[in-house]
Amino acid sequence: MSDDAEQQAEEIEVLKSIYDGDENFKQVDNTTYQYKYIDGEKSFIVEISWGANYPTEKPTFNLEIFYNQSLLPSVKSKILSILNEEAEQWVGCAMTYTLFECLKEKVTEILAEQIEEVVTAKVEKITINDDADAKKVDPKKEQLTKAQKRRAWDRAEAGAGGMRGRGWDWVDIVKHLSQAPHQPSS
Repeated sequence: MSDDAEQQAEEIEVLKSIYDGDENFKQVDNTTYQYKYIDGEKSFIVEISWGANYPTEKPTFNLEIFYNQSLLPSVKSKILSILNEEAEQWVGCAMTYTLFECLKEKVTEILAEQIEEVVTAKVEKITINDDADAKKVDPKKEQLTKAQKRRAWDRAEAGAGGMRGRGWDWVDIVKHLSQAPHQPSS
């Protein structure tokens, strides 16, 4: 067994013992590992894959995962630059744990650049004037995701103090009684 293979086998055992029970850690196979970083409502997943010569050469980093589709390109490049810079320092040593922890320390800073993009598209309408043909641009309303709508609804229901009004979940008594079978009084 080569020296790199021995170091990989040792690192697999170490990673399993450190991240045992951590929901954010995932071992895809013997050479590929993922870690999910969460900061409030923002999150991303980093995938680290070892080559045959790891750890004497840097691992590869993958952010092109379906889960990361909403990450801005600037945020992805920042994550990759942090990982590459850190990996350069640790060539020749087991570094997967170090790389995951390095990002953990900087996750708030990294995701500060990630803003929820609201796609606003402009729809062009063509109207015909008596004088000449003219194009009129009608801006489309801002589209919100289901999660954004739900949060706005919850905030509106909660009111200013964050408390819902008395009886917000009470059953309408009159409606309820009108649905009950009517029994004649004796």
